[in-house]
Amino acid sequence: MDLAECYKKVRQRTEQICAPLQTEDYVVQPVVDVSPPKWHIGHTTWFFETFILKPYFMGYQEYDPNYNYVFNSYYETVGNRVIRTDRGNLSRPTVIDIQLYRKYVDDAMQNYIACNELSDEVQELLILGFNHEEQHQELLLTDIKFILGNNPLFPAYSHEYEKPKVEEAEDKAFIKLEEGVYEIGYEGEGFAFDNELNRHKVYLNAFEISPSLVTNADYLEFMNAGGYHDFRHWHAAGWDWVNTNKIEAPMYWHQIDGEWHYYTYHGLEPLHLHETLCHISYYEAYAYASWKSMRLPTEFEWEAAATQFNWGSRWEWTESSYLPYPGFAKAPGAIGEYNGKFMVGQKVLRGASEVTSPNHSRITYRNFFQPELRWQFTGIRLAK
Repeated sequence: MDLAECYKKVRQRTEQICAPLQTEDYVVQPVVDVSPPKWHIGHTTWFFETFILKPYFMGYQEYDPNYNYVFNSYYETVGNRVIRTDRGNLSRPTVIDIQLYRKYVDDAMQNYIACNELSDEVQELLILGFNHEEQHQELLLTDIKFILGNNPLFPAYSHEYEKPKVEEAEDKAFIKLEEGVYEIGYEGEGFAFDNELNRHKVYLNAFEISPSLVTNADYLEFMNAGGYHDFRHWHAAGWDWVNTNKIEAPMYWHQIDGEWHYYTYHGLEPLHLHETLCHISYYEAYAYASWKSMRLPTEFEWEAAATQFNWGSRWEWTESSYLPYPGFAKAPGAIGEYNGKFMVGQKVLRGASEVTSPNHSRITYRNFFQPELRWQFTGIRLAK
């Protein structure tokens, strides 16, 4: 692996994602879960400066000591930080300041990679840094969509954006898997996150899983049948969420003159009924499955069956809570805070989405979010 070339490509893709933005777009934080684009740019830069340049590059001069406070996300080991809800209050450093910071760190990183024999430890940190930035590229795109999709004018992100084409399963018959012991988790020589380890065996009862994701038309039937107003299909927490927030439709759906429209990266468009459903919460996914007299698959069922259906256009909610695998162990130091500290109160998503970074999805990948969140590209696959 040419680490210098990998570094360059990863960093350039982030800049390409941001290219259609105007300066004002970089600074908006509509809700706590959405970070301003300029914060993502600064944070991914801070990661390389903090975990590679400062400890390993002799003579490196930190760009600005205040940036550790501004761009640390959740690493308690590294020190205090701006709380997440206040990221949108940072009018300074400016977008230009952060771009200069990014260039300064990139120059130093390229110099360091070119002029030093990198230890195994540093190479592992570099690869983690690439994958970390690729995660933020997906978050960048989803955050940008939320920022612009909640602008009253529904401006387009980019008319050049091309949504990947997804091949739907021709045979809609549910896939049957027999009861038995299945192996779950990552095994191999390439990169994997710590939450994908260790590979282990699970026993599964016989089950069936849909080869296709739920479509907008499918979900519209649920809505027209009064699904959002029938408590029988909802968890108590989900029913409270629906009523407290007056939820009537998936995120980005708008009824205009009696017709449903949907915000896309091209702006507001008529809802395409044949497309796969997107931007729903776990609560909604559970309720829809209940209405269909079915359920969501567990993450283990999903992984055991995933070679038999197309996946990757949507993150798919599972019925599994986000928990450690047998033998899971946190790495020492700040890097150990990467995944383990979040293993409570969240649901696992499997698959990938249309904005997942290239080569950044695999059958064992475990994403995770709180059950009420839906700004990610989340959909439904049914099981029974």
